[in-house]
Amino acid sequence: MKGFLKIFLAVVLLLSFSACRKNTTISSTNAYSSFGAVGVGNELDGSMTVRAWGKGKDKADALEQARKNAIHQVLFGGIQQGEGTYNGRPLIYEVNAQTKYEYYFNAFFVDGGEYTKYATFEDENRKARMVAKSNGLENWSTIIRVKRSELKSRLIEDGIIKP
Repeated sequence: MKGFLKIFLAVVLLLSFSACRKNTTISSTNAYSSFGAVGVGNELDGSMTVRAWGKGKDKADALEQARKNAIHQVLFGGIQQGEGTYNGRPLIYEVNAQTKYEYYFNAFFVDGGEYTKYATFEDENRKARMVAKSNGLENWSTIIRVKRSELKSRLIEDGIIKP
């Protein structure tokens, strides 16, 4: 009976310790999808520097998608995470604005479209790029400068937001 009690206690302790173990497995797809854009800093000219992720069939496609994701996050979600101080509020507060102004944003985000004027790689350090490959797609992370004040002026001018 004492042997059974010792084995029972050993099993209970083993199970309780294994339940406390931290799970550290991260798949590249989940790591990518949990981020939109993360703030790196603000510039004095009204622009902000962000780290954004993009997914595509090759490097160029993924980096272009990262530019779109950075602008999209600044427009609709705001930058809520990151280092230092940055203006994290979204530019567009209106509920369902993306659907309401779908014609405008479809044209704005077309490949090589107007969004390219407001998201540049000028602060980028190419050594800071990160890549993860899965399912035939490449996930790239890069540093992008978003010209937030110019983008806001454009949205006011086009009647999407009010001053």
